[in-house]
Parts: sequence; structure tokens; C-alpha cells
Amino acid sequence: MTAPASAVVELRAVDKTYGTPQNPLPVLRALDLRVATGEFVAVVGASGSGKSTLLNIVGCLDRPTAGHYLLVGEDVSRLDDVRLSHVRRTRIGFVFQSFHLVPHLTVEENVELPLFYNRIGRRERRARSAQILDRVGLGHRRTHMPNQLSGGECQRTAVARALVNRPSLLLADEPTGNLDSVTTREIMRLFTELHGAGCTIVMITHDLGVADVAGRRIRMRDGRIEHDDGSAAPAAAEGSCSAN
Repeated sequence: MTAPASAVVELRAVDKTYGTPQNPLPVLRALDLRVATGEFVAVVGASGSGKSTLLNIVGCLDRPTAGHYLLVGEDVSRLDDVRLSHVRRTRIGFVFQSFHLVPHLTVEENVELPLFYNRIGRRERRARSAQILDRVGLGHRRTHMPNQLSGGECQRTAVARALVNRPSLLLADEPTGNLDSVTTREIMRLFTELHGAGCTIVMITHDLGVADVAGRRIRMRDGRIEHDDGSAAPAAAEGSCSAN
């Protein structure tokens, strides 16, 4: 099964059900979604609407119960754990609400972690982390520890770490949830810049103001897409998010 080359994400009739056969709990229901290269998509919805489950499937943190998920043209729906882990490490960058920085590592070392796990040599790790930290405006903070950073700087570090492997897709789960309004605007400016450079972004948020920054907004309800305001033209025909 293949997808058009321009599709980074394609879900086809995806169901996700938890519970037991006797007591099933359907969370996603026959969901179809296509995200083209270079799109910036915000997903909103009430608690229990299925948006977090959707993000978990798109991020290869979970598998659909039925249907197919194609990531950059490859059906990853039924990959085993080892292959799925490789897909996560090499094709997807994650940004979370709580940053998830390692407290005893410097900013530079936190950003290098994905490269370390992908067995990239130290010299290249250092060069790529320096490049992406400059890109997000933290080149002067490379040797600082997470507890020496502001909330916005912590999130910028997390964004740099998510991008250092040059993934095909950047996933953001409530990336401004722990930030004040001024810092939220700074982080969303960064996301806008990344989108403008061709990065494909899917973001979960409860903040409609944050969602408005995206070029496309999807509202979920009861495991289905209730509203999709359509797709803006992709920013660029690039295959990955990079430091450039």
C-alpha cells in the first residue's frame, strides 16, 4: 500500500478501541486524515474527543485497532516494536507540554540525545546540535543546565531536540500549556518560522488562539473529525524539518 509522495501523514478508516471485547471503549471511529508536506495543522477538541489518541497513533506511540496509517508513504500500522521504535527515532520529532528535558544534562547534551541513540558520532552530534540551537536562538545557552533556563528557553531546547534528527514530521502536544502569554507568542513565532521553512507540523492544543496560528484547524468530537477548515498551500516541498 502506498500514498502520494506529497503526503506525510495519511490515516485511512482508522479505529482505536480500548477495553475488552465484552466492554469495548471506542475512541477513534473510521477516521480519515491526510496531512501534506509543509502543512501546519492544529487539532482541537474537548477532553475525551480523541485528539490525544490521534496524536499517539500519528506519533507511532500506539497502533490503530483497524485501518491503516501511512507515514511518508509507508504503512506503519502493523510494524513490530523494533521497527516502530526506529520510525519514531528517525522520522518524528516530539515536543511536549512539560519539556521532558534531562535535568543533569546541559542544553547541548539534551539536544544531542536523539543523535546519540541513533549512533551518530560525537563530532557530528556537536555540530548539528550547535546548528539547531543557533536556529532556535539558544546558541548562547549551550552549556547551561535546564534549571538555569526560563520556561520559554526550556521549550526552545525541546524544539531543538525534536528537530536535530531532521524528521519528516514535528508533533507538538500542548506545546504552550505551561507557558505565560508572552512566552506563548514567542514559541508560536518559532513554530511559524519552522513552518515557513517547510516543516510539517501537527499540534494538539486546547487554546484556540494558538490554533489560529496554524494554517489548518481540525476540531474533533467523539472520535471523529467534526470540522476541518481545509488545507492551506504547503509551505515548501521539503521532506524533513531541518536546522536550515
